[in-house]
Amino acid sequence: MSRRDNGQYRCLRCRVHKSLCFCAELPALATRTELAVLIHYREARKPTNTGQLAAACLSNSRVVVRGLRPNTRPQEQEQEQEQEQEQEFCLTAGRQHLLLFPSEEALPLSQFVGSSEPITLIVPDGTWRQASKVRRRLPALAQVPLVTLPRGPTSRYRLRSECHDGGLATMEAIARAFGLLEGSAIQLELERVFRLMCERALWARGTLDAGSVVDGLPQNAQRHDPMSGLQK
Repeated sequence: MSRRDNGQYRCLRCRVHKSLCFCAELPALATRTELAVLIHYREARKPTNTGQLAAACLSNSRVVVRGLRPNTRPQEQEQEQEQEQEQEFCLTAGRQHLLLFPSEEALPLSQFVGSSEPITLIVPDGTWRQASKVRRRLPALAQVPLVTLPRGPTSRYRLRSECHDGGLATMEAIARAFGLLEGSAIQLELERVFRLMCERALWARGTLDAGSVVDGLPQNAQRHDPMSGLQK
């Protein structure tokens, strides 16, 4: 049984095994900046996804699931994709929209700190290949400026391997972006929740001992073996 298939053992919101649930620890952070997570449908069901967790912590946020649907027949995929994606994301009048994705044409996000218009930060969530296609696939984003983060500490994400130098988990990137736009207190809260998720997931895998879980474990925490579906 794969980790993504053992959903009966997982919390639907924070996505860790139910005995490790940390939903009570999720803040409701009020911000002027809106977060819009554009998540590929294949990414949306992964227990290691962090973009949806970031959105759960920010009251001014939305998650848009994009891309082909699993029940689409191959011969209809291209046509259905264009029809669906035309309607999947719309810009809101009176807001400065920015697409967070590193590229040669991307501007430093710091240039928009103190913007007179409230910012909507659009963050693609998926593999590097999936995220790189968002601007081409969603016509509404064609004229949205690309922005990038300054260089910072190495990623602390250990649930997946990163194939790009300097790559960050989606929630890490969101935390750093909101640190620039909203202040360090917001960044620290998002990073705290990110650490909770990572450490509990690593403990559940047996790759982190309980003493190394900074915020501790619930009293009745249990490990679950994803290969057999059995608790241990």
